[in-house]
Amino acid sequence: MPSSIAIMSRADEAVSRVSLWRGENVKVSPLSGGLTNENYLVEANGARYVVRIPGQSTELLSIDRANEVHNTRAAAVTGIGPAVLEVIPERDVMVLEFIDGPTMTAQTLQSAAMAKRMAASFRRLHGATRFLQDFNMFRLIEYYLTIVEAHDFRIPADYRDQLPMVAEIESAVAVGARPSVPCHNDLLCENFIDDGSALRIVDYELSGNNDPCFDLGNTAQEAELDDDLRAVLCEAYFGRPDPQQLARMNLFALMSDVGRDPGQDLRDRLRLQRVLHRALDASARGAGIRTAS
Repeated sequence: MPSSIAIMSRADEAVSRVSLWRGENVKVSPLSGGLTNENYLVEANGARYVVRIPGQSTELLSIDRANEVHNTRAAAVTGIGPAVLEVIPERDVMVLEFIDGPTMTAQTLQSAAMAKRMAASFRRLHGATRFLQDFNMFRLIEYYLTIVEAHDFRIPADYRDQLPMVAEIESAVAVGARPSVPCHNDLLCENFIDDGSALRIVDYELSGNNDPCFDLGNTAQEAELDDDLRAVLCEAYFGRPDPQQLARMNLFALMSDVGRDPGQDLRDRLRLQRVLHRALDASARGAGIRTAS
């Protein structure tokens, strides 16, 4: 693990290259980040900025920095993503608008009012100019497995046991599929910031054109929304109750569980399997397909 001195040296080196505050005194402090990036708050000339620095070897996780910059700019035009103020291409560093407001948690998102606000943000984001690349979670899982095998990484022993269920989900969400739109695809609760007017969405590392129900299902799973709040989110997004799209949203939520934690205990896997079959049945009935009981 890199030392804090090494990390700050990377941040200081990146900050020194930014023309926005060249020659000025700046204050740099770390912000929360993930495994694949480092974020810093920079204060200069009475203004605040976010400097985003990529993590090491993130190309192994299929993170394309040119795609991230392009999509972040497209999301910013909608007013949902932060503005991109400067890019340092040779370092894959971005300087972003600082969004002033509380960062969300699962608890703060668990209300009907917040579900409706998330739906409004998604409608705006999904109306963005088309993103640079497409995103397909099913193909991404296959890609990750090739990386695991090539580098002899350890994964939970029963990971591959769940791949038949993943194939079932892929078949099921194909029923009633929606045209792809610009999607975020990595909706941790902390990626929502309430600016007092809208729920803004940050961090476009995994963004790409995808089925809109993926974003709905992903955030429903991450925010641990119950069945009632999932229904509110779906209805607010589509403008009417839509059992078929709600079923597809729940399948994508299930997909988020499978992709993130394949080693969950047997009881949870059985629960998810029951959800899968209920959603499969609802999706098939919505398309007029008969299924065996």
